[in-house]
Amino acid sequence: MSIQILPPEEARKIAAGEVVDRPASLVRELLDNAIDAGSSFIEVNIEEGGSRKVEVIDDGCGMTREDLALCWYAHATSKIRSLEDLNRAETLGFRGEALAAAAAVSALDILTSTDGREAWRLEVGPGDSHPPRLERARRVKGSSIRCIGLFDAIPARKRFLKRNWSEAALCYQTFVEKAMAFPAVSFRFTQDSKVKTMLNPAASLKERFAELSLEKNEAGFLHEINVAGNGFSVNIVIGGDELARGGRKLQYVFANGRRIQDFSFLQALEYGMQGSFPNGTHPVGAIFIDIAPHLADFNIHPAKREARFADAGVIHHAITEALKDFSRHLRRYTAYAASAAADSGELPSTFEHTREKEFAWDYGTPGKQRGDSFAFEKKVSYAPGGSAGNGASAGASTMALEALLERLPRFAELPGRSAAGEDAAGFRAANHEGHAVTYVGRAFDLFILVEKGEKLFFIDQHAAHERILYNEFLNKPIPKQELLVSIPFATGSADDDHFLESRAQDLARLGIVVEKDEGGGKWLVEALPVHWRLGDGDTVKAILELRLAGENIAERWAATLACHAAIKDGGYLDNTAALALAESALALPDPRCPHGRPVWTELSRQELFHAVKRV
Repeated sequence: MSIQILPPEEARKIAAGEVVDRPASLVRELLDNAIDAGSSFIEVNIEEGGSRKVEVIDDGCGMTREDLALCWYAHATSKIRSLEDLNRAETLGFRGEALAAAAAVSALDILTSTDGREAWRLEVGPGDSHPPRLERARRVKGSSIRCIGLFDAIPARKRFLKRNWSEAALCYQTFVEKAMAFPAVSFRFTQDSKVKTMLNPAASLKERFAELSLEKNEAGFLHEINVAGNGFSVNIVIGGDELARGGRKLQYVFANGRRIQDFSFLQALEYGMQGSFPNGTHPVGAIFIDIAPHLADFNIHPAKREARFADAGVIHHAITEALKDFSRHLRRYTAYAASAAADSGELPSTFEHTREKEFAWDYGTPGKQRGDSFAFEKKVSYAPGGSAGNGASAGASTMALEALLERLPRFAELPGRSAAGEDAAGFRAANHEGHAVTYVGRAFDLFILVEKGEKLFFIDQHAAHERILYNEFLNKPIPKQELLVSIPFATGSADDDHFLESRAQDLARLGIVVEKDEGGGKWLVEALPVHWRLGDGDTVKAILELRLAGENIAERWAATLACHAAIKDGGYLDNTAALALAESALALPDPRCPHGRPVWTELSRQELFHAVKRV
């Protein structure tokens, strides 16, 4: 077939599909416009999943007759005037495509007024089938934008829509995402003439998140953290372990009011709270990033679902460190409060409620820049319960345990290396079989204490978890995650280039996908293991250091992954998770971490009695 230029009408319909591919897209674009108009109240109405009608009503600034006559043309916008303005755009919409796309694929009806005295109405579309009609109307200040019969004129596209209830659910999810990021605005969602959700202005992001995502009795377990750096600030709404979920459905990332798909920041949320949500559960929460427009590019995706940041690593580090610090203080406070509640006879729910009210977190003062990261002056205020007596008692307990351990017990011999020459199975049978593991407690925010038979075991939680993960990474395929934004880097030698080329398949099996960029030592990291948490610079360094591992590349990478993924010193485990980790650690055939440190040490009943002179 010969090449032909598409008629303008067909080209407009195809282009419109990039912006409006389903009713939820219309909801998103029209909500963006309503928020940009400075509205204090916004209502969304949909019928038949949005395929019959999508309508957004607001009380914003409205449009003049002249603006209304132009607004439905492609790239008609009041937000920017040149390409350079993209670096300064602070509005949700800016390319002038939403109303043009709506007019290409539906019948568009706009009613608007700037002052409530003079109002105008525009009817246009779909496509060129109906010439635009502009006439006087009556309306209070604001705009009503109605799209009727989405894709009625394009049956080939309409048949790919889902069932009405499914499209309605997508519209509602879009509504939730917009409402969550703008708590000062009132929102209402109506589906098939029935009000589904009505939101009054909320006092905080935390309050709005709770309204949209949680049950009423769960709101008290939410916390809000603030952190700031050069050119950006982040508000983090995070749930305590009381709100643990089996999946990540209630995790969000927003940037300048837009929900974006960014795995690395969700990873920062999980990494920062690591240890507080054991047994495969996940935190609920949202990250709200406000960043200077010139430090982020939202123009890389037609629907602005993705963003590119000038230095995402700095923001990632700030989020992770703030959450780690918060989690650490929260655990200490909870311990103090629990002790105080026990002494006073108060119910645990009392100090949980007090905790939520009295915590105030502000990481807002950026410090000096160090390399590719920032140091933050962390200002944390909290109100621990308890008394001086409780603190003294805890101190005495710590001193007693330190005195007890002054005579260090022996490390357990490695299986298969004892004087009797026992193999791993024989070692476990002789030392553990037939005895239940009993959880005793924790020491120094690092060791899990358990009894088994006539012995007390001190288990290094990091070393144990690291060894268990190491074994898993070696024995199972490592799942990888494609990066939304590739990591560019340059090698320093021909040896590095040869390593990346010759071991590409081996790296891929380890979850690492590296491809040439333009030659001359330039490369791109395209995918990494889903458990990977380091910044760009450390990531490249870790990959290139695998060259030194020779044929032991898999073992080296598994050890690296395990070290970064394992629960850290001070990481919190509840009693059930601690016991499960202890049982797994005691069952290890080789109870040493990948770096050679013992996973556990033991103290027999006889040694303990001898230490306290009971023999």
